[in-house]
Amino acid sequence: MSVEVGSPVPGMVTPMSEVPDPVFAESMVGPGVAVTPDLGRQDAVAPVSGTVVTLHPHAFVVATESGAGVLVHLGIDTVKLQGEGFSLHVAKGDQVEQGQPLITWDPEEVQGHGYSAVCPVVALDTDATSLDDVLDDGTVRVTDVLFRVV
Repeated sequence: MSVEVGSPVPGMVTPMSEVPDPVFAESMVGPGVAVTPDLGRQDAVAPVSGTVVTLHPHAFVVATESGAGVLVHLGIDTVKLQGEGFSLHVAKGDQVEQGQPLITWDPEEVQGHGYSAVCPVVALDTDATSLDDVLDDGTVRVTDVLFRVV
């Protein structure tokens, strides 16, 4: 069963290799793509339907019923902001639908603190051969399919 992973934010698809963090750029946590978000206050939405299994102000993981986990990281090194500028709309353990707002944030504010706002979207516990129909450029709206986990 394949899982369509939608974009959690609107913006430009960016190759994971261009993310300014080796953990993501070298796919140490898993394969995927990144999105350079549009600027301005916005919601980061669930990339898949499932259960919120990890939740921080700057990052979250949603696991599907089939067990596919998708990590979304809102910016790089944004853990250092200690939640400043991020508003959570769900709790760990909540069931969410693809496209449901999970966190409100402002990529421009993140950049104002000197951090990259790029958002890695990672398929956890899999390898690159498990991804299909991977976007490698172009603009996306929220929930546009970034890749499929097969």
